[in-house]
Amino acid sequence: MIGALIGFVVGLIEYRLVTGVVVGALRRTDSSQTQAEKDDYERRIRLLKAAVLVVSVGGLPIVGYFVGRALFG
Repeated sequence: MIGALIGFVVGLIEYRLVTGVVVGALRRTDSSQTQAEKDDYERRIRLLKAAVLVVSVGGLPIVGYFVGRALFG
């Protein structure tokens, strides 16, 4: 369980770092002309952030749990 907790904390840190860098880069390259295009772009950014959240915060605790079980029984 300690491995899962460590994986969760690492996942949160990774989520903040990755989304900060990626979303910042995406917003700099936004070439939307209308409000509808801008809203669609922001919707896609929210979907990307949700996917990264599921993978990092959802996946790393599972990996941490199995690594902890393999190393420490």
